[in-house]
Amino acid sequence: MNPPVALTIAGTDSGGAAGTAADLATFAALGVHGACVITAVTAQDTTGVSDIHAIPVATVEAQLRAVFDDLPVAAVKTGMLGSAEAVALVARLCAGRPLVVDPVLVATSGAVLGGEDVRRAYLDHLLPVATVVTPNLDEARALAGHDGSPEEIAAELASVRSAVIVTGGDPEATGTCTDWLAEPGRPPVPLTHPAVPTKNDHGTGCTYSSALAAHLAHGAPLREAAEQAAAYVTRQLTTSQHWTLGRGRGPIAHTKEIA
Repeated sequence: MNPPVALTIAGTDSGGAAGTAADLATFAALGVHGACVITAVTAQDTTGVSDIHAIPVATVEAQLRAVFDDLPVAAVKTGMLGSAEAVALVARLCAGRPLVVDPVLVATSGAVLGGEDVRRAYLDHLLPVATVVTPNLDEARALAGHDGSPEEIAAELASVRSAVIVTGGDPEATGTCTDWLAEPGRPPVPLTHPAVPTKNDHGTGCTYSSALAAHLAHGAPLREAAEQAAAYVTRQLTTSQHWTLGRGRGPIAHTKEIA
């Protein structure tokens, strides 16, 4: 039987830890055929982003149409989109499909990957058609435009019509991480999972959102998909916990043990 198909719409990471590299590896590990649309090419390693080349929006559209005209896409995941025009395009062409939006606005290194116009485009165009949005707390606060607790921000963003999972928590204080799942019209629900103490976490957000998309492509309900995605990330962080790859924050594992 054919595997389900998931599509990532994101930028590249020359270090192989995040972006489409993380997404396609995660799709493959979870039994999903991955297709990709490249929105930007980055010069990036574990210490940061040194250069970004945005792909013309017309080329992004051509890639999207090539995939949608040929493959039965069961879920779409977005990462770095880079411009307000690209955000609006993705919203228009992906509306009505299972859609996981990872609102990449700032890299782990602090590099700004989307300005105020991009933030506004997410709120006006992409969040209203998304199935679920997966910001970390900093991204959630950036989207909302103010500070607040994870559950407060999740509930506020969910009022835009999409479900929201604010990922993270305070693992150093509690030994666990708590993600907050908010669905429109429902109170936020805490989803708790073990914390993995490691500095090898570059690509974690991409890996989580692509794992979530993969489980949705397999037909899992949203909460189950979120719990399975968190469990997958925990396993991969445990694998890479003591790696010494790179000079900065090392990559989350995208490897599998060989029997």
